[in-house]
Amino acid sequence: MDNAPGTTAPLTTGENAGADAGASANFAPLTLDAARARLRELFGFTGFRGRQEDVLARVLARQSTLAVMPTGAGKSLTYQLPATMMHGTCIVISPLIALMHDQLRSARANGIRAATLTSADADWRETQDAFRNGELDLLYVAPERASQQGFRNLISAAPLCMFAIDEAHCVSEWGHDFRPDYRQLRPMMNAFPDVPRLALTATADAHTRGDIMAQLGIPDDGLVIAGFDRPNIRYAIDHRDSVSRQLTNLMAAHPGPGIVYAPTRRKVEDIAEKLAAATGRPVRPYHAGLDPEVRQANQAAFVESEDMVIVATIAFGMGIDKPDVRFVAHVGIPKSIEAYYQETGRAGRDGDPAQAAMFWGAGDFAQARQRLGELDESRQQSERTRLDALAGLVETPGCRRAVLLRHFGEDPPERCGNCDNCIEAPAVADVTQLARKLLSAVYRTGQSFGFGHLAKVLTGNEDERVRQRGHDKLSVFGIVDGDDAVLLQPLSRALQARGSLVSTEHGGLALGGDARDILTGGQTVEMVMPPKRARRSGGRGRRGANEANPIGDPLFEALRDLRRTLASEAQVPPYLVFGDAALREMVKARPTTVAEFGQISGVGAKKLDAFGDAFLAVIRQY
Repeated sequence: MDNAPGTTAPLTTGENAGADAGASANFAPLTLDAARARLRELFGFTGFRGRQEDVLARVLARQSTLAVMPTGAGKSLTYQLPATMMHGTCIVISPLIALMHDQLRSARANGIRAATLTSADADWRETQDAFRNGELDLLYVAPERASQQGFRNLISAAPLCMFAIDEAHCVSEWGHDFRPDYRQLRPMMNAFPDVPRLALTATADAHTRGDIMAQLGIPDDGLVIAGFDRPNIRYAIDHRDSVSRQLTNLMAAHPGPGIVYAPTRRKVEDIAEKLAAATGRPVRPYHAGLDPEVRQANQAAFVESEDMVIVATIAFGMGIDKPDVRFVAHVGIPKSIEAYYQETGRAGRDGDPAQAAMFWGAGDFAQARQRLGELDESRQQSERTRLDALAGLVETPGCRRAVLLRHFGEDPPERCGNCDNCIEAPAVADVTQLARKLLSAVYRTGQSFGFGHLAKVLTGNEDERVRQRGHDKLSVFGIVDGDDAVLLQPLSRALQARGSLVSTEHGGLALGGDARDILTGGQTVEMVMPPKRARRSGGRGRRGANEANPIGDPLFEALRDLRRTLASEAQVPPYLVFGDAALREMVKARPTTVAEFGQISGVGAKKLDAFGDAFLAVIRQY
């Protein structure tokens, strides 16, 4: 779960679901004070974060709610905690089996009685019996199962305390991950009119939020927005020149786990192979073309690793609840700002510093604009608006975080101090005259030639193809020289990003968007000047700035070794024992008794019982 990852036993379902917890044996009063006490008991935290308390207040009052909370803000806690206090089982609808199993392990680790009912679970009879007997706090299912009559019959056999709909943006056609089966949830939930609904998402603009509430039957006053800012993530966007070098630099600056998103399966394989050879780090590919067993093995290895990098298509990620990802990189542009926000949000879920890097090229936008023509006319304008918003993020000389947050309706400060443009402000120049020259060359050569040919015409390069076409006789031949010639390629990228230039079917460039306004003087063009080589690290952070042990204490490494050993014995990822933040607090506090160890943030009753003695033994040695 987002707030406090941890577990002590291998993943199981069914008859063992509540064997070691019994969290709901005696239901607590439905007050926030009782919730705080249960928070300390189960998760080891002394207070709620952000808007968690506001969401919990509505849930405990049995009011239906849409909670928009950034990744890492503790969305899972807002239904897991009250499910241990309320009478009946919470039905959790989640889109991916891997995500359900990750959350299942985390819930059980903290003493919550939970199970999944999926096609991957062999013990479905035991799980159904546990549900009917009132032995489950949480039951995770996929939307496809939840909408079936058989499941409706099952959940009619025992009390329910609420429905929790995770990744709720999947219900909206305006969302970036639309799943038609989510549209069948409201009829199912309507059969239980007294059971409140809690919809959760990290990614929804105003239009999508309204659609989610309408589709799931949540009242207008049921919206809680926790904000979209992830202040621990540093955003950096750069032109793509040498992907291997840029990614190698990024990996050197961030030794922990990382995700690299590439646009195609071939790119995934190529990048993974090159990075493994160049860095010596464990690097694995992930895409739909791999054998399912290989794909699952690579995902499992990544989740359990403390330094692996996985190179993947966008098929990877939604099912990953791994808090210690130190960087996410995009080799190419994502589908939209919403997709970018969600994908980069997989970094730094533990609250520690993390990096989001994007390396883009003009061809990325050209291809994306071509694909718009393949959509239904009803969707073209909305998707064009999304692409324009993404181009604005890529091309802005201002604060990246401010652009992101304004997109989601917030009013952020002008500078965040933790993105590439805030750390090293780029130079901006008015290049309107040069843009007119480039656009004129595109028009006068027939809107069918690529950038290379256009550059030769503009700079007066009399090669054979230019002469054969008679382009050495055009008025635009040789009208660009000196420093302006160096700016032609970045200008071409910028004009393609904003849609002033578009690709033709055969790879040439044609006028588009506001090109005619630029040519006629009705529109000016400003451009971020090409950065100096020193700025092209992709990470732009200090080497090692995000290492797991910034305090350099040998006790920290000893605790990490112990965590790794215990995790291996339990067959779970190390972060599910304790997160790095908890280890750092142990190093700082140096507890010597069980009572003192129990005061460490993130040490709940079950973890104290399972791990307290082992960690205290190591701490006492130092």
